[in-house]
Amino acid sequence: MARTSVPPPPLAPDALRVVALGGLGEIGRNMTVFEHEGKLLVVDCGVLFPEEHQPGVDVILPDWSCIRDRLADVVAVVLTHGHEDHIGGVPYLLRERPDIPIVGSRLTLSLLSAKLLEHRITPVTIEVEEGQGLARGPFDLEFLAVNHSIPDGLAIAIRTSAGLVLHTGDFKMDQFPLDGRITDLRGFARLGEEGVDLFLVDSTNADVPGFTTAERDLAPAIDEVFRTTPRRVIVSSFASHVHRIQQVLDAAHTHGRKVAFVGRSMVRNMGVATELGYLKVPNGLVVDIKRMDRLPPHQVTLVCTGSQGEPMAALSRMASGDHSIQVEEGDTVLLASSLIPGNENAIYRVINGLTDLGAKVVHKGNAKVHVSGHASAGELVYCYNIVQPANVLPVHGEARHLRANAELAVSTGVDRDRVPIAANGHVIDLQDGRVRLTGKVEIHNVYVDGQTVGGVTEASLAQRRTLGEEGVITVVAIIDTDTGRLAEAPDYIAHGFEHDGTTFRPTTSAIEKALAGASERGVTDIEELERLISREVQMWAQRTYRRRPVVIPVVVEA
Repeated sequence: MARTSVPPPPLAPDALRVVALGGLGEIGRNMTVFEHEGKLLVVDCGVLFPEEHQPGVDVILPDWSCIRDRLADVVAVVLTHGHEDHIGGVPYLLRERPDIPIVGSRLTLSLLSAKLLEHRITPVTIEVEEGQGLARGPFDLEFLAVNHSIPDGLAIAIRTSAGLVLHTGDFKMDQFPLDGRITDLRGFARLGEEGVDLFLVDSTNADVPGFTTAERDLAPAIDEVFRTTPRRVIVSSFASHVHRIQQVLDAAHTHGRKVAFVGRSMVRNMGVATELGYLKVPNGLVVDIKRMDRLPPHQVTLVCTGSQGEPMAALSRMASGDHSIQVEEGDTVLLASSLIPGNENAIYRVINGLTDLGAKVVHKGNAKVHVSGHASAGELVYCYNIVQPANVLPVHGEARHLRANAELAVSTGVDRDRVPIAANGHVIDLQDGRVRLTGKVEIHNVYVDGQTVGGVTEASLAQRRTLGEEGVITVVAIIDTDTGRLAEAPDYIAHGFEHDGTTFRPTTSAIEKALAGASERGVTDIEELERLISREVQMWAQRTYRRRPVVIPVVVEA
């Protein structure tokens, strides 16, 4: 995360500026801004999900503060596909300018509109499909089909007077996709013949050799789960993974099971996908969760959220016994998703909890039940060879992914100095066919905490961690205003800090000495006395217990 800024020079009239406000050095909150001839085009606006060291945070947004005073110049937000890390931030952006046109495919816009309904926002949308063109201000857009782990993904070609840009979005090159919609490599090659000046490429699997496994190769392992499980099958997946849910529905139908969706986002998204025809559901297969109680366990399939160990998601609550659905001996839980970096501990905690309850847990580590939605190294090299870009900007990935992708580009003949490895906030200008790093805007994490956006800071998160790990001590001290000394022994109220009736006696002596010294110096300000008490208690706790609790001093004048 950038902490210092280097203001870029004014953009030349014949240049194109690219600024990533999220998605570089991380898996999530993807948002890239293109600037040309005084106008801005935004590609994606997603969220990043919090890690364990960010307690109380719901999601993390891209930091668009650098364009906040220029939102009127935004000609469109173009969405590559419907995953949360690409569309989840849109509601918050539209709070600041509701009429920004949102461009995307049919499924992507439908998933977004369902989400915006909860935010009471009616968007201005422009539906596009592969092969279609669209002009927005100085940007001439063309959309190409790409295969991913959700239907209707799009790559975007952006033509400007500064050059031609091709943004892959998230993609892979599955030659046997479940929906028959393959990545448009002919279109990539055609653009390569035209001359791609800047190629923005998905980096997530750049350090994985070879080619990503085809989705259809998972069918035998999924079928095995349904064939051998004596009781219920509980499947956890991303609420947007339509392809994987289709495989689950097919297996359930084959083995005579009914299916119920669990979790608001899962019910909402699968309803949208079914209504639009992206999810093929046999008649009578999907039933309301309330009907499942009347069916024998071997006829039950539950599809829920929580595959990443999210604390409030259905699967995590099942694992902790805090859900109306109780996991029992003989159930099988199928984790049909990848393990996102940073979520490892949370996921294994859920797996252990489910195992303790008697369930068999099937996941990517012990069965072939998930494949990535991203192109591996062999596919990326193939793309570089057919596109032959003049410049490459690796995007969508952590540092190791970006560097691995850069090395792949260089290995196919792209000059190393034309493959910048950027971080969030870096300003990259394309001019006269070359890219240059010209500056850096300051980027912070923007935390969403309930209804509060941006109110939580790194300092407040640090305090939350301290509260959770070290405890809190409230000290109520009554001070004689004439002498500046304690009128009586302080009261101590401690939470998360082991103590008994004698624990704080040494602290009282330290406070008395400190107040006596303050009185001699003529210190009478209440806030200063509270700081003094807080410091003494913290020093005592650190010295005696090697703990650093939060200390809340309350001074009352007698």
